[in-house]
Amino acid sequence: MTMGEVAIEFPCLGETLTGIFHPGHNDSQVGVVVVVGGPQYRVGSHRQFVLLARALAQSGIPVLRFDYRGMGDSSGEHRIFENVNEDIGAAVALLVKRALVQNVVIWGLCDAASAALFYAPTDTRVMGLVLLNPWVRTEAGMARAYLKHYYVQRFLSRDFWKKVLSGKWRAGESLKSISDFAGKLQNPPSGERDRISKTKTLPERMLESWENYHGKVLLVLSGNNDYVADEFRDVVKASQRWSKLLKHSSTTRFEFTDADHTFSRSEWRNQVSERTRLWISGNF
Repeated sequence: MTMGEVAIEFPCLGETLTGIFHPGHNDSQVGVVVVVGGPQYRVGSHRQFVLLARALAQSGIPVLRFDYRGMGDSSGEHRIFENVNEDIGAAVALLVKRALVQNVVIWGLCDAASAALFYAPTDTRVMGLVLLNPWVRTEAGMARAYLKHYYVQRFLSRDFWKKVLSGKWRAGESLKSISDFAGKLQNPPSGERDRISKTKTLPERMLESWENYHGKVLLVLSGNNDYVADEFRDVVKASQRWSKLLKHSSTTRFEFTDADHTFSRSEWRNQVSERTRLWISGNF
């Protein structure tokens, strides 16, 4: 850790959460809570969350990055992103108390962005969200994204036709894969059909959360064969309600067309950090 960073433990429903607090300026009116997504902990892929927190803190914005229950150094049973509202709430409360800020921005990548979106409407202190490649996965949506973005690009590529002409293309395997994806578009798996018939889908629930949220949003989407981002774009294009949200004055959208899903190169990570800093500085 660098000078000033503090390791913190704090309670959440009888369990102990672990985080790192990065102090900013004493007069800052906004702080950032970094929510971690997927099977990883508060460091992030390629140390992205560490570097992001340090960059923001250096500019004066206090940051708390933490492990929710069952992840990293936090105690408790592992839980999915749809069941971490209490964890995010505990982190927000700690940041407000520790940094003496009035406004909180939640920053999340992939399913952490989805988790942040579910939590935000429940807490008036959350005045901003930074959502990177939000997770809206359904079986049909994944199939559509692969058919539309992977296979179309694949069939138009020079390398693909070189493989075909050289006899190295495994036609049977490729055609079966395409057939499987097409089948999911027409007939979702029985588990998903049952779930859809009884409850709303993940994109529908995320849409309602966003509509019920009255703060500002910075939406960041990758390009470079990121099918999570592609699936989100497809969901937006297919819905007037989604499209309306993204066109609203409270939403800022930025596309990193060359970046992969986790912004694995230093130049991409640095751009994300700077874009986040500028957006926060201009809105809070």
